[in-house]
Amino acid sequence: MSTHTPARTARPRRYLMCRPTHFTVDYAINPWMDPAQPTDTELAVRQWERLYRTYRRLGHTVELIDPVPGLPDMVYAANGATVLDGRALVATFRYPERAAESEAYQSWFRLHGYRAVRRAGHVNEGEGDHLVVGRRVLAGTGFRTSRAAHAEAEQLFGVPVVSLTLVDPRFYHLDTALAVLADDHVMYYPEAFDANSRSVLRSLYPDAVLADRADAEVFGLNAVSDGRRVLLPEAAKNLAGRLAEHGYEPIPVDVSELLKGGGGAKCCTLELRP
Repeated sequence: MSTHTPARTARPRRYLMCRPTHFTVDYAINPWMDPAQPTDTELAVRQWERLYRTYRRLGHTVELIDPVPGLPDMVYAANGATVLDGRALVATFRYPERAAESEAYQSWFRLHGYRAVRRAGHVNEGEGDHLVVGRRVLAGTGFRTSRAAHAEAEQLFGVPVVSLTLVDPRFYHLDTALAVLADDHVMYYPEAFDANSRSVLRSLYPDAVLADRADAEVFGLNAVSDGRRVLLPEAAKNLAGRLAEHGYEPIPVDVSELLKGGGGAKCCTLELRP
């Protein structure tokens, strides 16, 4: 870690979110989902609304996509696309339970004037597995997004895409194992990655914030940063302390009901980069 605390700068962001009007867990497509465990849709909506209001209070712009009945996971808007320089690469989901979300997101981007909107030709679960770090994209594979999707993203966006392999099924998307803090800074859980990917991350981000197992298991890395303020789960207390040591302002949020579907604050938040 650096011997001094860097000054961090927040930048106004534009996000896309989807209210969890139809949220429930009636199937299991990741290790966190258990249809036998009751879900409280009203609680999920209240927690989501607090997250939405927090973004607005911090000065960010939040656009909304209408929820579609029968698509309970649509609340996890980050999975719907990756957006960079006004181009939207819309997800093609691995599991049929989420397949219809692609059309909803593609229609939204077209209606809102994005100049290039493309449906992914390979399995590609949006910002769940494609995280923009400055002028580089870190791309996950192993459980959801195919490696071929990384080359497609590189071709569309015209920036380097670095492939990282996930090895722990609990961290099935890259955004459950790694979070972007600033244009040149990330935090991640090393044990979620294979040895080669850990080596790549150490080389690219030698001053990264490293999470331990306890913080990773409460989705501490499914976090959203504007460059200075970092929204992360209330339960990730050790990680919040490490962020403060690195000059960030941790902001605890409670999205515990939405964790029953395998998603946290970042899963609910797709960054729009016009």
